[in-house]
Amino acid sequence: MFPTRILLATDGSPSAALARERVIDLVRHTEAEVHVVHVALVSPWTNPTPLSPSLRERVEAEARPVLADAVSQLQGAHVAVAGSHLRTGRATDEILRLRDEIDADLVVIGSRGQNAFVRVLLGNDAEGIVRHAPCAVLVVRTEEETR
Repeated sequence: MFPTRILLATDGSPSAALARERVIDLVRHTEAEVHVVHVALVSPWTNPTPLSPSLRERVEAEARPVLADAVSQLQGAHVAVAGSHLRTGRATDEILRLRDEIDADLVVIGSRGQNAFVRVLLGNDAEGIVRHAPCAVLVVRTEEETR
């Protein structure tokens, strides 16, 4: 069974770029709807709610180019993007929340996006998504990560 709605999580990392390429490959063989999400991490220790307007504006301004680049790369490969989503908070939480909102049947994510220090504190987002997503999850690793 092929996916009908794919959620691609991106953070601009090499793993995320490879995840994007896998989505391009998948869409060539299906007619899946593609949504792209970038989650801007405000703090590695908390998920402040609500953000002050000035902080939200600054975080989103820094995050928009990452999301726009992923969307642009997909569109350049003739993939229609049904939605682009910019979120703030913890990536695992926000990706799973959006997955529920759009009812994606496949989440595609790179295996490593955060720096090592943050990953030790929070755990790997890909692992959290694999553990808690009620759908298939494709975790894409770079060649370096397979060694």
